[in-house]
Amino acid sequence: MHRSARLLLIAGAIAALASCATKPKSPMGFFITSANPGKGADFGGLAGADQHCQALATAVGGGDHTWRAYLSTTGAGGTNARDRIGKGPWKNAKGVVVATSVDDLHSANNKLGKDTSLTEKGAVVNGSGDTPNMHDILTGSMPDGRASTAANDTTCRNYTSSDEGSVLMGHHDRKGTNPDPVANVSWNSSHGSRGCSTSGLASTGSAGLLYCFATD
Repeated sequence: MHRSARLLLIAGAIAALASCATKPKSPMGFFITSANPGKGADFGGLAGADQHCQALATAVGGGDHTWRAYLSTTGAGGTNARDRIGKGPWKNAKGVVVATSVDDLHSANNKLGKDTSLTEKGAVVNGSGDTPNMHDILTGSMPDGRASTAANDTTCRNYTSSDEGSVLMGHHDRKGTNPDPVANVSWNSSHGSRGCSTSGLASTGSAGLLYCFATD
């Protein structure tokens, strides 16, 4: 190959690599899963829940981020949801910033609600008053984003049970009937479920959906 042609090829390869290195990541950094894998609150643990978030994001072009499910776990080696989702800020599928930081996310200043807590496809999730009601999103967390210290099960056995147990859930539309005025509008911690099965979750107002956040 002629030297000049070889130099052009090398220059082109360098330019391509530079373009890949500087290409901005997809803007979406937050979504509610559009579907449940089919086993209620059993995602195969945190790893399975994270994989579910990653797969759904990848399907809509957001796989260039590392995705984590907003879930807390209990017991030995327990994890707080707030500690596993990155630093923010996070935008929804429509480009709206729903929170600028972890502290903002867990404050009254966040922009979460029915119109902004969208699926990875940009769709609105059914809320209170819709049929079926799907506003209960699994979190296993307290309002501050940390795991509960209660003696009873609050994570459906760390997301490995599809029958007995319970999981803490939040209202994505920030509506409900919980007598606690703070929990009543809490996106991440309103009440526990009536079991861990698909039917048990549905009877509470949940389709077994998750909040997913990009960590990078």
